[in-house]
Amino acid sequence: MGCHRMADGGATNGHSLDQIMLSDSPDRPTRVLLVTGLLGAGKTTALRALEDLGWEPVDNFPVRLISRLLHTAPGPGTEHGSDNQAAPLAIGFDSRTRGFDPHAVMAEIGALAEAEGIAFSTLYLDCGAEELERRYNETRRRHPLAGDRPVAAGIAAERELMEPLRRWADVVISTTEFSTNDLGRTIRELFAPTAPQEMTVTVSSFGFSRGMVPTADLVFDMRFLDNPHWDEALRPLTGRDEPVKEHIRKDTAWGEAFDRIRDLVLFLLPRYEAQGKAYVNIAFGCTGGKHRSVFSAESLADALREAGHSPTVLHRNLDSAHTDLVEGATR
Repeated sequence: MGCHRMADGGATNGHSLDQIMLSDSPDRPTRVLLVTGLLGAGKTTALRALEDLGWEPVDNFPVRLISRLLHTAPGPGTEHGSDNQAAPLAIGFDSRTRGFDPHAVMAEIGALAEAEGIAFSTLYLDCGAEELERRYNETRRRHPLAGDRPVAAGIAAERELMEPLRRWADVVISTTEFSTNDLGRTIRELFAPTAPQEMTVTVSSFGFSRGMVPTADLVFDMRFLDNPHWDEALRPLTGRDEPVKEHIRKDTAWGEAFDRIRDLVLFLLPRYEAQGKAYVNIAFGCTGGKHRSVFSAESLADALREAGHSPTVLHRNLDSAHTDLVEGATR
């Protein structure tokens, strides 16, 4: 499954999606979302879903020209509301964009945000390598970065190239197990103007070896639990599989630790909401992001639902390959 929010599920620089105001000019969009990710992961589908929600989509756009785009009057039919305010803007780009350089993209956006007081949010669409390869083989399309090599080589090269943007993104959606309808529904849940205004709670998992969630509100390190990776029968499974769940439950530290985490989160959530916080991201980390953190995130989500909350569960590294290099040479 899924997706996760890496910066309050919204904009960078401490702004939520609903707080992204570019200026008082009706010609300027009130929200700017950068949409990027791996080729074949669903960018076109996401942009179409955003367009259906009233966003103005611009695809395959050179990031270096974003400043000029923001100062361009919107086209006909892209205004909404009683004050004819410009529609929110969704800008799509990927590794095929001319002169593409992830670090240059981040620098450009950072400079633009500082110079013009603009806050952007970024949606990154990810997908497991096997599923991407299946999609390419099904459509008989050649991966742009593969050249005369197999599709898998192109996917691996692109993943390495795009990793800085993945880490930088505010929201990451993995479409490995998504149908087109699944992705469209997720986009509507996250970006619809009529989305519920109450605080959005996201419970996510990640692997420390692949980098922390940069701006999670609460991070719990679950590496004190016995690691299922070292059981060869459990290694290919995830924290969603019953044998892994049972392995973790048998750890004498699990029950008390989880109860304390659950009680702390339930104590804090209403206080965050009272402070006007729109998004709360609770992140669980383990070494590889496949076993302990996934089970912990799923368990907390169940507890939050029992308490009347409606959390979104997102797993960042569920599709990442298991390697001893990631897990380390010892337990």
